[in-house]
Order: sequence, then C-alpha cells, then structure tokens
Amino acid sequence: MLEIGWLTWALTIGLVVLLLAVDLVLAAVRPHKVGFGEATAWSVFYVLVAIGFGVWFASVHGGSFGAEYFAGYIVEKSLSVDNLFVFVIIMTTFAVPEEHQHKVLTFGIVLALVMRAIFIAVGATLLSLFSFMFLLFGLLLLFTAVQLFRHRNEDPDVENNVVVKTARKLLPISDEYVGGKLFAKVEGRQLVTPLFLVLVAIGGVDLLFALDSIPAVFGVTEEPYIVFTANAFALLGLRALFFLVKGLLDRLVYLSAGLAVILAFIGVKLILHWAHVDIDDRVPEVPTPVSLGVILGILVIVVVASLIKTKGDPSAKAHAGSLRASTSESRPQDR
Repeated sequence: MLEIGWLTWALTIGLVVLLLAVDLVLAAVRPHKVGFGEATAWSVFYVLVAIGFGVWFASVHGGSFGAEYFAGYIVEKSLSVDNLFVFVIIMTTFAVPEEHQHKVLTFGIVLALVMRAIFIAVGATLLSLFSFMFLLFGLLLLFTAVQLFRHRNEDPDVENNVVVKTARKLLPISDEYVGGKLFAKVEGRQLVTPLFLVLVAIGGVDLLFALDSIPAVFGVTEEPYIVFTANAFALLGLRALFFLVKGLLDRLVYLSAGLAVILAFIGVKLILHWAHVDIDDRVPEVPTPVSLGVILGILVIVVVASLIKTKGDPSAKAHAGSLRASTSESRPQDR
C-alpha cells in the first residue's frame, strides 16, 4: 500500500490550487485571444510539471507506483483530448467570443477537478469496502466503450443536454454576451448571460466525463493519491492544449474509436482483477507495464492512422463520439 501523509496531500493540493489560481488570474485580469506561441509555452510547462512530479514520485515511492502514475496520467490525458472536442462544440454552439474562451475553459477545469475529487473519494471508499466494485467498474467501462464505438461518428447534443435544457427553462437569459460577466442587469432586469449557460453546459459534460474517467484510472491503480494527481495534472494543461490543438482536432478521425478500445481494455483488466481476487488467484492479471504499453500503442496507431486517413481524404472530419444517438437535427456536423 502507498503511504501518503497529510502534509504531502496538503502540499499537492496546494500546488494544484496555485496553478489554477494563476490560470484564473490570467483569465480574469487580462482577457485576450490566446495565440499559438502562448498556448505552446503553457502546454510544455504543464507537461514538464506532470513529468517532474512523476519523476519525484517514482524516486520517493518506487518505480512500481511511478509507473502507475504515468499510466494513469496518459489514460487521463488521452481521455481529456475528447473533452477538447466537446469544448470546441460548446464554444461553437454558444458562439463564445475568443477573448472569453480562456475564462470559460479555466472555470470548466475547476469544475472538472471538483467533480473528479468527489468521485475519487467515493470510488476509493467503495473499492476498499466491496471488491465486487471492480466488476461493476469493469462492466461500466465495457458498456461505455461499446456505446462510444457505436456512436463514434457523432457529436454530443449540447442543446439537448438535460442540464442545459433545465437551465434554459428556469433562468432568465440575456440575448447577448455582456463583457465577461456571468450576471448582468439589462433594461432593469437581472439576467444571467450566455456565458453562464456555457459554464452550465461544460459542468454537465464534466460530470459525464468523470463517470468514465475515474473508473478508467482505477483500472490502472487503486491508490487514491495517484488517481487524484493523474487527473489533476492531466486537466491542468487542458486549457493550453485547447488553444494549441483545436485546429488539429478535426484530423483525429479515429480518436473516438481508439478511446473506445482503451476503455474496453481497462474494463477487461478490472474484471480480471476482480476474478483474480474473488474467484481464483490463478486468473491472470494485466501488469501495469503491459497496460502502459497497450495504451501508448493504441494512441500511436490512432494518431498515425488518422493522419493517413485525412491526408488521403481531406473531407474526413473527426467527431467527439457520443454515448447515445443524437436527437437534434440542428447539431453541428462539422467543426
């Protein structure tokens, strides 16, 4: 078992909060269009922070736990790219001005971290009390993988999201963005702005992604500290990554299919672990180095195959994938 003291937890959370605070200050104090150079610099910075933490963690707690961290980080980073697809759809659907996209993404990341922290605490507790939760998590991931693969060429229907529809019914919403405000008084009425609705949409999407990503990373490691740090460092760089690769996302035409395969693989891994513990210890388990190699291999194949496909067929467009068929005829087909 990994022994992590309260001081280490406090320092880790403090580091995450500090990095988030820097993002929030930059977004609130200096709203601006984020250029390629700035996005590249921040993306490299966050990747180096994640790698630096992993090197420190492995040197202090051993190579086995270090491998679990890096495997978890890669899983969460690859799943977070699918988040970017949905963020692009949301920004496009609600026509978010470019100078406010920085703020929206930062708040979205904060919401995602809060939700994941809650799910991590609940998931870790359930796994420690009931070993059959590994079976349930594995089946959940297999179901998600099948649904994502079935609807790999679709996009989530943001306007028909239950959270967004409820917000539209219950809240008075202004027609225009009012600077970077979430609430504004228009013609004597106190209204929420479309920017608030965008945050609601991102929060609803974050909730759905947390339901998938937490079981996925628990398939790589059972340690809550590793699950939290892998999620945190993967999400922290999401804002910069959005501005860096949003123009390239359309070319990753096989990403949803690849993520479906990764989720299915981790689901099988969790079920094998459950069978090994609860049924027969002769049931084989999948070692962490093998998991890391399989996940990296799938991602490499996805990227190379996608680039080859789009080079031969420039009209091919990537989609985020969906867990259910879209019911709206008005959803954007191309991005």
